[in-house]
Amino acid sequence: MSSRSAGTVIGMEHIKARRLNENSLMSHFGMMIGECVPFYFCPRSVMLYVIHKRGQDVNYKGGQEPIIHLEADLHASVRWAEQNGKRWAFTLSNGGSRYFEDRADLASLNEIDWAAVRTNRWSGNGVSRSIKENKQAEFLMEGNFPWHLVERIGVCSRTTGQQVHDLIAKIQHRPTVEIKADWYY
Repeated sequence: MSSRSAGTVIGMEHIKARRLNENSLMSHFGMMIGECVPFYFCPRSVMLYVIHKRGQDVNYKGGQEPIIHLEADLHASVRWAEQNGKRWAFTLSNGGSRYFEDRADLASLNEIDWAAVRTNRWSGNGVSRSIKENKQAEFLMEGNFPWHLVERIGVCSRTTGQQVHDLIAKIQHRPTVEIKADWYY
């Protein structure tokens, strides 16, 4: 891709502002969570559900169909970051909340609530609020994320998959594109 697109903003503005101005990482003094590219550890995120339900706090109203999932290997991403002087971290819960913990040591990955991350039932009767918060654990890369580390692109439909194929057809790195309807609501 020779030209850069500004992309589409889909997050909640008040949370984006908090991440940039209030939510600092304890693992990297002075770095704000909003200075990082965030990746959930799972598809079917809580935010995607809000978009699917056309939540009133979200300005984006395009639905989930055009949203793609970028998948990268965690260990390869951390190696690249460390070799290139980029800071990285991960949160144990929702990094957009007022209270979260973060780590910058892969030995601490076991502190993530992996059952919450994997669940598709994160609200409703009998489900602790902590499940919803912990499902939103994130991997964070300072500044930007290198395209060559993206290994797979998950899409909702054949139409979106074809659009992605067309966009990446003429560039050197072309991750696998797969229809992953079960990654969507």
